[in-house]
Amino acid sequence: MSGGQQVCRHWCIAARPRGAPRTEDFCLEQSELPEPGAGEVLLETLYLSVAPVMAMYMSGEAVADLPALDIGDVIHGRGVGRVLESRRDDVQPGELWHGQFGWRTHRVTAMTPAERFYRFTATDLPAHLALGALGMTGYSAYCGLVIAGRVKPGSSVLVSGAAGGVGHVVVQVARALGCSPVVGIAGGEEKCELLRKLGCDVAIDYRAGSLEQDIRMALPDGVDFYFDNVGGETLMAVLENLSHRATVLLCGSISEYTREQPFGLTNYTRLRRHDAVMRGFYVYNHTAEFASAQAQLANWIREDRLQPVQNVVDGFEQMPAALMGLYTGRNSGKQVVRVKAGET
Repeated sequence: MSGGQQVCRHWCIAARPRGAPRTEDFCLEQSELPEPGAGEVLLETLYLSVAPVMAMYMSGEAVADLPALDIGDVIHGRGVGRVLESRRDDVQPGELWHGQFGWRTHRVTAMTPAERFYRFTATDLPAHLALGALGMTGYSAYCGLVIAGRVKPGSSVLVSGAAGGVGHVVVQVARALGCSPVVGIAGGEEKCELLRKLGCDVAIDYRAGSLEQDIRMALPDGVDFYFDNVGGETLMAVLENLSHRATVLLCGSISEYTREQPFGLTNYTRLRRHDAVMRGFYVYNHTAEFASAQAQLANWIREDRLQPVQNVVDGFEQMPAALMGLYTGRNSGKQVVRVKAGET
């Protein structure tokens, strides 16, 4: 067996979370590592992504087009890894790919379309960025603003969850596109200070006062473009502060992932008052733009116009703790776990 390891470890669902996940909801197991068959590759996991939506995966919900998980199933999740063996002509050993690894140390896969594997080509930059600014996180920011949102230079941009994985990239892409002012919403002064360093004209601490009033003070002429990563009461506060013909882009809803009952938006008619548009956004509807998005984002990183914030935790054993930490607001930027020791 290539790589010298005969065992694959994987994290499975031990119990359905009630609210935010707990330690007892996870189970670490291992199995023999199979050889790749015809048309398959063997990947060694280098890094795994951790994202708030994983609580929904564990709850048994079918999220987007990912299948619902049962107790005992390996938890869904994106990763980046190196090809150890390949029985495909178009994939070579040593290449880096990111896609649906699941919470595994190794993956044997046929790289079907449903698993959404993409070659990582910016090999002069750290591989873990394939799970952040140069992966779905960055693609969400870029495609949400540029392709779906068609944001214009000079527009005011408001971002919720702005210190998170997607949000902190949105802030910097908006600046690079010439938007002004750019305002970020986060929890706590430490995160707000980070946002100011990343280019926010104003950073709003939603814990500090009245969010609705703070938005109005920061953007007295109203919000031209709102990039929503939070949903819930934050979305309601923004709808009270729209400009004429504003755009609201619904990317994520972290405040709603662990609610027992769905949140009911009661002031959506504010859209009518302002001739505003509220639209959903799903990054996988924009796969045709991924290559160009990665190229532009990588260039901005090389030019120091984009500073990826990655919180990298060491050790496959830390996957549950890394996920649980997202619901206490401890992390800034993209949360990643280094599975393969020694990777940069």
